[in-house]
Amino acid sequence: MGTSTDGIPPQRQSGPRPPSSLSPSRASDFMRCPLLYRLRVIDKLPEKPSEAATRGTVVHAVLERLFDAPAVERTAERARALVPGEWEKLLAARPELAELFPGEDAAESAESAGTRLAAWLESAAALVDRWFTLEDPTRLEPAERELYVETELESGLTLRGYVDRLDVAAATGDLRVVDYKTGKAPRPEYADEALFQMKFYALVLWRLRGVVPRRLQLVYLGSGDVLTYDPTEADLRTVARKLEALWEAIRLATETGDWRPRPGRLCDWCDHQAVCPSFGGTPPPYPLPLVGKNEDSSATA
Repeated sequence: MGTSTDGIPPQRQSGPRPPSSLSPSRASDFMRCPLLYRLRVIDKLPEKPSEAATRGTVVHAVLERLFDAPAVERTAERARALVPGEWEKLLAARPELAELFPGEDAAESAESAGTRLAAWLESAAALVDRWFTLEDPTRLEPAERELYVETELESGLTLRGYVDRLDVAAATGDLRVVDYKTGKAPRPEYADEALFQMKFYALVLWRLRGVVPRRLQLVYLGSGDVLTYDPTEADLRTVARKLEALWEAIRLATETGDWRPRPGRLCDWCDHQAVCPSFGGTPPPYPLPLVGKNEDSSATA
């Protein structure tokens, strides 16, 4: 692993550049809004737990755990029964999630919180149910689940992340990369953005295994859609060049402190509007030294 494991690029220096790392989520953050990347990666500002994101984590855990059972036992009923237990495991690991259903606070009664929790668990179970209409787990034997992958490009940039599921065809050795999404499928004009993460993983797997994945598959449980794409070597070389250019942009922003907001359709769900210039806010003082400048570290995006 390189000298940076959280997405902060090192300062420029003469000679070979030390390895640095980038994940699909952090790459997407920067492409969506450079200021969001800064607030998450450099300032590390806290974000409130989200019911939707937490539900996604629980559903992913259920779909991973279901394959522990023999094929004939991978039923919708069994999967649905796993939901409460996976929520309890997640809550034990991340106690801050208790604030999603606080119960005894002044704003909400324990009965009301319990009702909301029950409805939320049911919504997670409904997403699990929908998965059974899209794939048949009794006919699947994943080669890997929640697979951590990492590779280093020639420039020293390390790419890393977790693949939800990797299927390997017994007869041909073809790879299928599968990712579960608990939201709805994007409109066609946003399909490229949705596939970026999958192409990222395909690039890493190609470098690790010497084989271009045969198929990339996004399973949208929120809408019941399956989006597939068959990548080529040319596709993945293009992705590598894009990631290198993206990293250079991150490096430049890190050195100059120039992290400009990029208002868009997802701003309504952002936790950082209070410190975003697009909403009248001011980012916190910039915590890193600025290269080639004498200003103090109070520079803002």
